[in-house]
Amino acid sequence: MSETTVRTTHPTPAPTATAPTAAAPTAAAPTAAGRPDPAPRGAAGITPLGLFTVLLGAALPLIDFFIVNVALPTIDRDLAAGPALLELIVAGYGVTYAVLLVLGGRLGDMAGRRRLFLIGMAAFGLTSLACGLAPTAWTLVAARVAQGVAAALMLPQVLATIQATTQGAHRARAMSLYGATAGLSMVAGQILGGVLVAADIAGTGWRSVFLVNVPVVIVGLVLAARAVPETRSERPASVDVPGTLLLALTLVSLLLPLTEGRAAGWPLWTWLSLAVFPFAATAFYLTERRADRLGRSPLVPPSLLRLDSLRRGLVMLVPFSIGFSGFMFVIAVVLQQALHMGPVSAGLTLVPMALAFFAASLAGPRLVGRYGTRVVTAGGVLQAIGVCLMLLAVRRDWPDLGILALAPGVAVAGLGQGLQLPVLMRLMLSDVPADRAGVGGGVMVTTQQSALALGVATVGSLFLSLAASTGMRDALVVTLIVQLGLIALTALLSLRLPRVMR
Repeated sequence: MSETTVRTTHPTPAPTATAPTAAAPTAAAPTAAGRPDPAPRGAAGITPLGLFTVLLGAALPLIDFFIVNVALPTIDRDLAAGPALLELIVAGYGVTYAVLLVLGGRLGDMAGRRRLFLIGMAAFGLTSLACGLAPTAWTLVAARVAQGVAAALMLPQVLATIQATTQGAHRARAMSLYGATAGLSMVAGQILGGVLVAADIAGTGWRSVFLVNVPVVIVGLVLAARAVPETRSERPASVDVPGTLLLALTLVSLLLPLTEGRAAGWPLWTWLSLAVFPFAATAFYLTERRADRLGRSPLVPPSLLRLDSLRRGLVMLVPFSIGFSGFMFVIAVVLQQALHMGPVSAGLTLVPMALAFFAASLAGPRLVGRYGTRVVTAGGVLQAIGVCLMLLAVRRDWPDLGILALAPGVAVAGLGQGLQLPVLMRLMLSDVPADRAGVGGGVMVTTQQSALALGVATVGSLFLSLAASTGMRDALVVTLIVQLGLIALTALLSLRLPRVMR
């Protein structure tokens, strides 16, 4: 079968006069070397089947970040893992995934995004199989680390392919679908995990949450070989080895001790690692800035962060993702350990959130067309109302809190989240030149994934520490109040977004 390759040569249209701020460059802004960035030719766009296939690839890594939350108690009983290893089962995947995402985007720009997508998806299927067959807890940790590597190869190609094969209204719809897929995957992962663990298919128990990926990957590989066009950068950049190593050191020195510290009893290595973080982050920034000024190809070009929409969106994405993942972790613990729900009931509690998120995602593009990015601010207000409704339910009905009592708050919060995340993701990449689509997508998803891991490590640790001293109810109340603060910060930051989005 012959292969269609989309290369990037023509500049994308500049933003309309009402959209950019004074500091925002256009989509064809010069690179550090002083050359304009090409954008998609558009001769071979992506078909609906191809778009479905890459969105399937986007869903798998995010589902697997959350799917283990409800399976952890069963894994602990089966493998005698203990708290520290259970944390590593989560952190090994999340940290590796976050560390390598930007490198995965760069490799796709160089070697071809379809090729890297196929390699990453195949590796994701094999590592999922290894997770499902793991005989010991340490084997499962190693398989999860490898699964994170595979996810980092696959996911950046999704955004880069969308950027390189779509324009105008088609790109806006595709990016809205990507944002909806990302949000739904994070909620659906926890729901699916509960159903699979309870179903105990052929006696597989918790193993089914990983084994379910294998047939999905096989279908995805067949579809990708037929429907996903090949794209690559017209001027592929070499791998930035110093930048890659320093980014890895920066993220690991922050995320690993915060994730492992509480379960391990905060040993000396966690404090030493946290002490390394500011120096590693500073060294990374200075190295990348120097490479950018010299016209080289830094892993994360500081000049890319001069794009107003990307920079402001990234700042807003951090508190949103910290609050989202922290809530999902805490609610999984509360429902199963405090309210003694089974895995299925715990999953069903989040169904109203998933349905409301999906409905808001569908309405988002039309609302943005009419009201601009103030839709994001309105989403933050709705999410805050939802959390307040949950707080009232906890104070009123505890310890007899059930699915029906939580449903209104969960649904309204999901509606608000659905008005924020898809719009925000579309906005962040709206001005990224197609020639840098892999890097831009990698930066966005790395920020999201790091913040998701940080949410579990900080909000989750706060909840577990408070639960040990004050009880589950008071710990839940405090963490929901913390989430309200994060929502308020997100909503305030959204006021600085460009009003008009193209």
